[in-house]
Amino acid sequence: MQMTLPLPVFLMRFLAAMWLGCWAVAQPAAAADRARVEAFLEVTGFDVALDSIALSASSAPDMLGVDAGAFGSQWTEMSEEVFDTAQMRGLALDILENTLDDEALDHASAFYASDLGKRLVRAENSSHLVEDDEVKQLAGNRIISDLVKAGSKRVAMYQRMGSAIDAAGTGVKALQQIQFRFLMAAAAAGVIEMDLDADELRALMKEQEGELRLSLQASSLAASAYTYQEFSDAEVQAYVEALEEEPMQRVYELLNAVQYEITANRFEELAHRMAELTPGQDI
Repeated sequence: MQMTLPLPVFLMRFLAAMWLGCWAVAQPAAAADRARVEAFLEVTGFDVALDSIALSASSAPDMLGVDAGAFGSQWTEMSEEVFDTAQMRGLALDILENTLDDEALDHASAFYASDLGKRLVRAENSSHLVEDDEVKQLAGNRIISDLVKAGSKRVAMYQRMGSAIDAAGTGVKALQQIQFRFLMAAAAAGVIEMDLDADELRALMKEQEGELRLSLQASSLAASAYTYQEFSDAEVQAYVEALEEEPMQRVYELLNAVQYEITANRFEELAHRMAELTPGQDI
C-alpha cells in the first residue's frame, strides 16, 4: 500500500499525557486495593472514559486506508469482542491497583466527590460518549470563536487545562505510538502491505509531528469548550487550579498512561483479528 498517515482524529478525544513506559518503571510504596480503585474509577468518571475507547474502533480501518463500511457485520462483531468494555476496565484495574498510591487516590476522589466535581464528571461522561466527534469539534470550534471575539479569558483557561493534563508534553508521541503499533501489527498480520520499514515509518511520523501537535491542541481546545460550556468562569478556573495540584498531576499521569496503553493494546489485537476477515466473508 502507498503509505500515508492520516491524523488519528478519533484518538484526539483523549487528552494527552504520559506513555506507559514512563511510569511502569517504579511502583508506589503503598498501592491502593482493588475495591478502592474500582470506586475511584466511578467517582472520577474514568470508567466511562475507558468505555469510550470502544467508539474509536469504527475509525480504525481509516488508518489502514480501508473503507470501514466494507466490513459489514463481521467487522461489528469482531470490534465489539476486541473492545470489550469489561475487559478494558479489568486491565485498568490490574494496572492501577499496583501503581496508584493512596494519597493521590484520596486527593482526586475528594475533589470529584464535591458538588463541582460531580457536575464536571457528568459533563465529561456525556462528552466521552458523543459518538460523532465531528459534531463535537464543530460545536466546540464555534464556541472558541465566540469566546475569542468576546475577549473571554476562557480560552486561556482551557490552554492551562491542557497543559496541566499533559504536564510532560508527551501526548503527541503517545498518539503516534498508538498509530505505529497498530500499523506494524497490521503489517505483521498481513492485513496491509507497507512500503516502509519500522525506522522509515518512525521518520515519517517525526516529519508529521508538528502538524499533529497543532491539530491536537486545536482539538483539545474545542473539546474543552464543548464539554464545559455550562460552567462559569469561576468554576472552570477552580477546576484548572485543582488539576495543577501535584497529587492530581500524578493521578493524570497514571490515568492517561493507562488509557493510552489499553488503546494501543486493543488496536494491536484488532489488527491481528482483522486477518481473520477474508474476501469470502461478509466484508
